Amino acid sequence: MMFPIRHLARLFIFGLFSALTVSAAADQARPRIGLVLGGGGARGAAHIGVLEVLQKLRVPVDCVAGTSMGALVAGAWAAGMSPEKMREALAAADWSDMFVDNPEYAEMSHRNKLVSQRYLPGSESGVTANGVVYQGGVVSGQKIKLFFNQLVRANQGERNIEDLPLPLSIIATDIGTGERVVFRDGALTSAMRASMSVPGLLAPVDHQGRKLVDGGLVDNLPIAEVRERCKADVVIAVNVGSPLLKAEEVGSLLTVSAQMVGILTEQNVHRSLATLKAGDIYIQPALNGVTAADFSKHALAAESGREAAEAAGDKLARLGTGEAAYAAWWQGIEVTRRASPRIDEIQIVGLSRVNPAVLERHLSVKPGETIRPSVINHDLLRMYGDGYYESVDYTVLSERDRNILRVMPIEKRWGPDYLRFAVNLQADNSQGSTFGLRAAYHQTWLNALGGEMIYHGEIGSANRLGLNYYQPLDPRQRFFVEGTAGVSQTRFNVYEDDKRIAQYRDSETGVGAYVGTNIGLLGPLRLGWLHRHRYFDLDVGDPSLPTADKRFSGWRVSVDFDQFDRMHFPTRGWSARMSWYESPGSRYARADADVRGAYAWGGTVFTGRVRYTGSPRGSLPVFDAGTMGGFLNLTAFAPHQIIGDDIAYVGVRGEQIIGRLPLGLRGDMRIGLALEAARVGTRYSESTRAGILDSTALYVGGETPFGPAYIGFGYSTSGVSNLFLFVGTP
Repeated sequence: MMFPIRHLARLFIFGLFSALTVSAAADQARPRIGLVLGGGGARGAAHIGVLEVLQKLRVPVDCVAGTSMGALVAGAWAAGMSPEKMREALAAADWSDMFVDNPEYAEMSHRNKLVSQRYLPGSESGVTANGVVYQGGVVSGQKIKLFFNQLVRANQGERNIEDLPLPLSIIATDIGTGERVVFRDGALTSAMRASMSVPGLLAPVDHQGRKLVDGGLVDNLPIAEVRERCKADVVIAVNVGSPLLKAEEVGSLLTVSAQMVGILTEQNVHRSLATLKAGDIYIQPALNGVTAADFSKHALAAESGREAAEAAGDKLARLGTGEAAYAAWWQGIEVTRRASPRIDEIQIVGLSRVNPAVLERHLSVKPGETIRPSVINHDLLRMYGDGYYESVDYTVLSERDRNILRVMPIEKRWGPDYLRFAVNLQADNSQGSTFGLRAAYHQTWLNALGGEMIYHGEIGSANRLGLNYYQPLDPRQRFFVEGTAGVSQTRFNVYEDDKRIAQYRDSETGVGAYVGTNIGLLGPLRLGWLHRHRYFDLDVGDPSLPTADKRFSGWRVSVDFDQFDRMHFPTRGWSARMSWYESPGSRYARADADVRGAYAWGGTVFTGRVRYTGSPRGSLPVFDAGTMGGFLNLTAFAPHQIIGDDIAYVGVRGEQIIGRLPLGLRGDMRIGLALEAARVGTRYSESTRAGILDSTALYVGGETPFGPAYIGFGYSTSGVSNLFLFVGTP
């Protein structure tokens, strides 16, 4: 018997409706599931592996809560990022660089470079009416926050927790009261950043009058939160916390502090675990060999999480749904790729001292354009590199059909006046040891254009006092005038036949006035007048040796371009420092050029340098002659052992990276080999030497929290050699 087509259509529709009804009923009948992702630093990458298994078994959840690294993963997931994309994002991130706030050295402003060269960045302390104020942490979290923005696609619009399709809770701690703070609304990335603020490492986040730090101090595994948030019938709790150190491993101040935090965390985790019920699922990945700081091992941690979740696969599978139901659930969460909105207006808000034009000069996005995360992050890092801000963030808002890019710098609360310090220790077997303690009082934003004054002094083997006034002439700080004044007294050694024959006290006073222009972030071009008075008084040596008392003045033009990626021991980039000094009264001119370049090939860094000092007109007088000697400046010779005119130098070196500094510190340790050669046209010391001077150096060194440090040995075929040690700021 044949059915009419319309009867077949009715049967098909009835069957489909019945299937959907049964599926919906089954979905309504499933238990409410709450997912808890605990804190654990780098170990939290294991959460990604757990999410992969939940996806494979089609386990939907009704709410998620996270702490610290768990907050990062939970926030990105609730914002629609798949576990697969999370793996890719973590693999693409440079975690060693993530915990260093400043952009690479080439992207910093020239003024900030000068300050960083002379003083330890970590020594910066504010001088306010209430006394000395210190920084909130080793790391302010600038790059971390921009990374969070990229994870949740902040360039496409502000992501608020309350607007997410999946209920999300993020846990933080009020460091002032010790209270547990739960984010259920507000800016998603700010909540993620607050939850990850490890005390002492990352600066606290200011939120509604509170200072918030890592939520792990009070609730590292927030099981109670998901029971309350979505009335979870079943809790899936993932614990990635670090085990406590053994007694014999606790000895230093650092390990004692880490153990104290670990004890607090473990205590609240144990309280949370005691609330688990029979039907709940507890997952604890085996993360042996992965510490909270091992962000480079994110792939290993993710695999451990996947394996632990698969071990609980039977229990998790019971919570799975049908393919269609799970696809519908995830489709409601996942953010499909869409273009960033076109910006109609740009606002810079929150400034009280800094001129907005100083930030605008770094901003590439213009009205009518869209925002690319890589571009906006680069621009904001350049702003941060000016040195005036705790952080620089952005958001994209929609108001009355207009898209607004709002840039939100936070000026340093401990500014605008700062104390800065530096130390250095140098020793070699040719002239003994020298030391110095350097300090400065740095005033910034003396006026609306950004005038600065630095009062500086040094005591030790060299004694100095001076001041530097810098005044931009336009809001974007393209043009400036600068004034300097100072007095100093140093020791100056004179050598002949590799022996020190005299030591002079070199006393100098000087004043200078310059006008200049900043060539983008390359560096400045200056033109000015410099007056110096140098007095050389014989301290040690034959009384018949001459002294000198010279006053001389002249015009000086200079360029100072620096595009290295790091201040000391760079891995790539170049620099060019050149100057011309013309002294009409002394009837001579002095030209200086110093060009360097660096290139990395794997873990090996190759560096080249060419230098020249000479007199295009007349002859360089002894009181303003060129010098050679010292580390990577003809290393085998003592500092300033070679004095003369028409000096040409070339050096090449190769360095193998043998270690890297921990999180929060940019730099590495290296073993290096340097080959150097120099020619001196007219010698004022070591007059019996002729031909090319050579030097070979073998050393171990690198960048440390106290500045560059190195120890090594230099040897010349002429028979001279030098052992050397240096720690501190040059």
